[in-house]
Amino acid sequence: MALTKEADDGAGRAGRVADNNRHKTARIVWTGIWLFYLSAPVTDLISGGHGTTARVLGALGLASFVAWYLVLVLRAAREMDPRRVLLSLSVLAALATVLSLALGREWLVLFVYVAIASGAALPGTISRWTVPGTTALLAVTANAVPDGDAYLAGLLIPALMGGFAMAGVRAMIRTTIELREARATVAQLAANEERLRMARDLHDLLGHSLSLITLKSELAGRMLPDHPDRAAQQVADIEQVSRQALVDVREAVSGYRRPTLPGELAGARTALTAAGVMADLPVDAPEDLPEEAETALAWSLREAVTNIVRHSGARRCTVTLRTFQTLEGPVLELTVADDGSGGTGEGPGNGLAGLTERLEAVGGTLSAGPAGRTGFRLLARVPLGSPS
Repeated sequence: MALTKEADDGAGRAGRVADNNRHKTARIVWTGIWLFYLSAPVTDLISGGHGTTARVLGALGLASFVAWYLVLVLRAAREMDPRRVLLSLSVLAALATVLSLALGREWLVLFVYVAIASGAALPGTISRWTVPGTTALLAVTANAVPDGDAYLAGLLIPALMGGFAMAGVRAMIRTTIELREARATVAQLAANEERLRMARDLHDLLGHSLSLITLKSELAGRMLPDHPDRAAQQVADIEQVSRQALVDVREAVSGYRRPTLPGELAGARTALTAAGVMADLPVDAPEDLPEEAETALAWSLREAVTNIVRHSGARRCTVTLRTFQTLEGPVLELTVADDGSGGTGEGPGNGLAGLTERLEAVGGTLSAGPAGRTGFRLLARVPLGSPS
C-alpha cells in the first residue's frame, strides 16, 4: 500500500509538473506575440530622426519597460503583494509618460501594456480602478504630446478592453487552479474514506475474535499444568474462533475483490459528480451476467473512473454498456470515454495491465488509448458464454 501511494503521488507530481510547463510555455508564447505591437517605438528609435543621446536613452527606457512588464505578466499566476505590484505599475506608467513626452506619439502604445499588466497582476477589486486610471493617464499624455490626439482613438479601446480582458483571464486562471485543487482533494478524501471503511470492517470482524483468542489462550496457559482436559477445551475453542475469523475475513475480502456492475455504476456516478465531472452513465446493468464476466467489467469501470478523477482533468465522462452477437457468441461491451488529457503519455500503467489480465482470464479483451484530439477511451469486452 505504501508503494502504491508513493507511485500515485509521483504520478500526480509528474502530471502537475507537465501541466505547469505547458501553461508556462503558453504564457511566454502569448506574451511574446503581444510584444509585436512595440514595433512602433522601435521603428521610431531607428528612423524617427532623434539624436544619438535620445536614441540610447530611449532604448534603455524601452528595455527597462519591457523587462518590468514581462516580470509582472509572467508572475501574474502567483500571489503577489498588491502594494509591490502597484509600485511596479507606477514605475511602468512613469516610464511610459516620460518616453511619450520626450520621444513622441509613437510611444503612447506603452500605456496599453501598463493597462494589460494592471489587469493581469492585480486582483479584480483593484484593477477595476487602475485600468481606467491608466486609460485616463493615456488621454492626458496624448493631449500633451504633439499630434498625440490622432493616436488616442486607436489606443483608448485597446487599453480598456485589454486591461479588463486580462482581469477576466486572471480570474479564470484562479478559478481553474481552485477547481484542480478541489478535485485533487476530493480524490484524496475518497481514497481516505475507502481506507477508513476497510479499517472499520476489519476491526469489526477481527476485534472480538482476536480478543477472545487472547483471553482463551491465557486461560489455557493457566489451566495447562493442573487441568489439561479443561485446557484442551480452551484450545479447541480457540481453533473454532480462529476458523470463524478466517471465514469472516475471506468473505470480507471476497466482497472487496468482487465488485458488481450496479454497485460500480452507482459509485462511479457519485465519484464523478463529486469531482465536478459531468457523468453520462447507464441507469442499470444487464441482469443474469456470468459472475466472472461481471467482475472483470466492474473492475474495468472502477479503474477507468479512478483514472478520470485523479489524472485526466476531464469535464465530461460517458459510460455505455451494450450487448451484441458475434460468431463466437454474445458479447458485453463496456466503453468509458472522457474529454480529458488522457494521462502522461508514458505507456500503460499497472492498472491497465492488471485489467488486461483479468479480462483475458475470462476470454475478454481490453483496448485503451486517446480518442481524437482530446480525450481518452477505454473499451472492455467479455463473452457472455463460457470463455474459450
